[in-house]
Amino acid sequence: MLNVPSQSFPAPGSQQRVASGGRSKVPLKPGRSLMDWIRLTKSGKDLTGLKGRLIDVTEEELKKHNKKEDCWICIRGFVYNVSPYMEYHPGGEDELMRAAGSDGTDLFDQVHRWVNYESMLRECLVGRMAVKPTLSKDYHEEKKVLNGMLPKSQVTDILAKEGPSSPSYDWFQTESLVTIVIYTKQKDVNVDSVIVDYQDDSFRAETIIKDYSYLIHLGLSHEIQEDFSVRVVENVGKIEIVLKKKENTSWKCLGHPLENHNSFIPKKETGLYCRKCQLISKEDVTHDTKLFCLMLPPSTHLQVPIGQHVYLKLTITGTEIVKPYTPVSDSLLSEFQEPVISNNKYIYFLIKIYPAGLFTPELDHLQIGDYVSISSPEGNFKRSQIQKLEDLFLLAAGTGFTPMVKILTYALTNIPSLRKVKLMFFNKTEDDIIWRSQLEKLTFKDERFDIEFVLSAPTSEWNGKQGHISPALLSEFLKRSSDKSKVLICICGPTPFTEEGIRLLHDLNFSKDEIHSFTA
Repeated sequence: MLNVPSQSFPAPGSQQRVASGGRSKVPLKPGRSLMDWIRLTKSGKDLTGLKGRLIDVTEEELKKHNKKEDCWICIRGFVYNVSPYMEYHPGGEDELMRAAGSDGTDLFDQVHRWVNYESMLRECLVGRMAVKPTLSKDYHEEKKVLNGMLPKSQVTDILAKEGPSSPSYDWFQTESLVTIVIYTKQKDVNVDSVIVDYQDDSFRAETIIKDYSYLIHLGLSHEIQEDFSVRVVENVGKIEIVLKKKENTSWKCLGHPLENHNSFIPKKETGLYCRKCQLISKEDVTHDTKLFCLMLPPSTHLQVPIGQHVYLKLTITGTEIVKPYTPVSDSLLSEFQEPVISNNKYIYFLIKIYPAGLFTPELDHLQIGDYVSISSPEGNFKRSQIQKLEDLFLLAAGTGFTPMVKILTYALTNIPSLRKVKLMFFNKTEDDIIWRSQLEKLTFKDERFDIEFVLSAPTSEWNGKQGHISPALLSEFLKRSSDKSKVLICICGPTPFTEEGIRLLHDLNFSKDEIHSFTA
């Protein structure tokens, strides 16, 4: 019997890609919106053509269904009939057809990382790929084996050998405390590399080491208090998680292992873990953008690294919808206040509300005290990219400004080699500019920082720069402090903006290593 996949998101094997390329949306016919698709899936109509049966699909059978009107696609070992979805796909029919009759896992991971396909295509599930009776001994080199069909233990063993050394852990106790010690065997681990959750008697500690995830997942033998502490000894790569016992009794064991306990696998092979966070406040920033403040559960330790994002998840008309957002500070200037106290209790988001959208109006309708599920951090921006940097250039359009907030403040407060930081901020009108007054104050607060606003539809009173991203604007803006200065250019905005910007940067002879684009 086949097991229908759960609605968890994202499933193992998915990957966040940050690259120069993006995905352009295509105009959809009237009545072909996401909400229309959700209504169709709940109508009871047979979308698979199999009248509710689930079948085992051989590779040979999959190849036969490669036409628009008969299109099957395999994603992580499960086969879907996507023909009914063709006209509802924002990326267009041609993009779906690229994977017709084949394993589309890699293609899906490149451009659809945030999509909850298991929920979206649940009614299109044909079945599962028939597992081949035997695998080649040299299965790591065998390209014909379908994505997601290798036994997980074998995949883990092979990939772990190619990556960093596997961490280990130990524990000890006093009368009132239990200390879990993780030995990462790496020196570039810091406090935001560790994510700890304790809920429903399940203790979960995930440590991100390079592009790998080390997981401790236990049902603890005794109850603990909600508050705990996390300490990192960076020069030796040791992590200490100190738990407070509810009762001062001696523990004979730490607990019993739960799913994936003591595993060490590539981050892209892990599913996202979410926890429910409470909405504490929301305030207007511009006419259509709001600052949301969410509070983490008291038994969670999570700090989102700079340049990374999380996924917000809501259930809308019975379907899980997720969207990626980059956390910001509560204020652009708060990072410069002394003393700087790190507080990982609250997470802030600048979110533009689209009245005709599906997700953001639902988010905006939440009341103070309601809950939103937040994933663990994702993304491949590394703090090391701005270490020893001399020139930092930021190109942002609209809410593409959000990844720049923490990068900007971190660079100005932590990079002594930095000579200048320049932000070119593209918007439609003056009313659209997020945190304009704060940005202008920051230019007076730190002489290394400079800001240029560019408007595409200004009023006649506007005296600043006008237009869209262009060679003329960039060539004047991107001037190094010296001929050989170490430089990084970060760019984020709508896909056409980002793609055009990267093309222009290459034309201006900036190398791939000098450019980092943020795309969802």
